[in-house]
Amino acid sequence: MSSVTPPDQPARAPRRDAAENRAALVEAAKTVLQRDPDASLEVIAAAAGLSRRAVYGHFPSRDDLVREVVTAGAARVAGALPSAADLAALPPAARLAAIAVTLWAEVSHVRSMARVAVRSPFSESVAEVFAPLRAQVRDACALGIAEGAMRDDVDAATLGRLVEGACIAVLDEATRSGTSHEDGRRMVVLSALGMAGIDWRTASLSEPVAPAPTAKDPA
Repeated sequence: MSSVTPPDQPARAPRRDAAENRAALVEAAKTVLQRDPDASLEVIAAAAGLSRRAVYGHFPSRDDLVREVVTAGAARVAGALPSAADLAALPPAARLAAIAVTLWAEVSHVRSMARVAVRSPFSESVAEVFAPLRAQVRDACALGIAEGAMRDDVDAATLGRLVEGACIAVLDEATRSGTSHEDGRRMVVLSALGMAGIDWRTASLSEPVAPAPTAKDPA
């Protein structure tokens, strides 16, 4: 006769080796996809010391594994941003600059993975994580427009999307050309503020000072 788990007994935690295998897959995916964004599931599994078949015990498909990696990375980036209160204390141009600098500091060392996050079918999942960030950018644009400090030929929501697009364009170029961290940092600030209608010379004065990022795990 089969045994029955008493209803008041908590569910048994996953076996240690299963949990470790899942963690190994995620870590391997971070490393492998940073090196080759198109790496196959077999390559990722091999890097984790597992077979492809073993992967399916944790993720139904490659897409599910990559989605977990990029959304976790997006959450980490979003969590590093200045608080809403800190941003609210800044003028609109300085707000955009602070956001741009923080984003660059977080993604500069994982550029390939960052491109996967924003250029892949998983961008919708990433967009959900970044919704509060987009709201901050939109609010800064709305204030800048109201104060006459930013271009007013488009509404704040549209301007926010244009600023975001400018930052992504810098990420693409910096990844393609191997731009240094400092040059990329300057480019992303000037591109974001330039798209907002601020002259690049004036934008240069709005660039906040921030230390170079320390070494981190990818995404």
